Amino acid sequence: MPELPDIVLYLEALASRVLNQPLERVRIGNPFLVRTPTPPVSDAEGRRVVGLHRMGKRIVFVLEGDLFLVLHLMIGGRLRWRDRGAAIPRKAGLAAFDFPTGTALLTEAGSRREASLHVIQGSRNLQALDPGGLEVLGSTLSEFAAQLRAERHTLKRALTDPHIFSGIGNAYSDEILHAARLSPMKLTDTLTDDEAEQLHAATVDTLETWIQRLRDEGAGRFPEKVTAFRKGMAVHGRYREPCPVCGSPVQRIVYARNEANYCATCQTGGKLLSDRALARLLKEDWPRTLDEMERRRTQR
Repeated sequence: MPELPDIVLYLEALASRVLNQPLERVRIGNPFLVRTPTPPVSDAEGRRVVGLHRMGKRIVFVLEGDLFLVLHLMIGGRLRWRDRGAAIPRKAGLAAFDFPTGTALLTEAGSRREASLHVIQGSRNLQALDPGGLEVLGSTLSEFAAQLRAERHTLKRALTDPHIFSGIGNAYSDEILHAARLSPMKLTDTLTDDEAEQLHAATVDTLETWIQRLRDEGAGRFPEKVTAFRKGMAVHGRYREPCPVCGSPVQRIVYARNEANYCATCQTGGKLLSDRALARLLKEDWPRTLDEMERRRTQR
């Protein structure tokens, strides 16, 4: 799923192409995309784009007349910039937004259709879509710590909950926790003040570093390779590969449609976190530490 750094890059690329341009036409390739019955999508046509901003992981087009188009890309949704009037791809295409400068195509990989488009009239109605998570970039340590400790969750859950923090998902939460040297399963109400400060600094630094890295890689081009698995990531998507800090194999736990990737040496004192499905299957045979796991492998 595109997260805060990816959405920032989309917004910057769109701004240079569509800001102050009229949205000439909206073509819908899959009617399921549109989640609001009124106003109709056609109401957006002919209106100038007067602003662009991020709402969590959503992209908001601000149009003349206090009208808003709100795109949520979910896991498989992506934007592509093509020549004006480009056809909507047959299989993956969901919509096309035509401007004098070109066409923004919305596609979604896979068979699930989760991406959404909301057409919203009025700023007050727009706020109803905002999950309300704290924008970490620009936040103070006290604001961050208060938000973090408001409810009891694991750090992984807290970082990825859009009602707690804005724009952070599965990939960058892994990177943040590795940088902070904290376990993804550590509970928010057990954090010391020093650990909260460590996590705040790691969150800000990780997000700012990746925004700049993606800018440098893109060099002004429209983002085409938006992925959760990026070269240079420390742990996310690097299961069993060496941790760039200590060389230990990266571990993971899988739950529902998500996973947490971590370094046992750097983050959990060598302890392996329990993957519930495997732990139930293996019971007493589940290795408790990284050393124990490595010993078992060498004995095979």
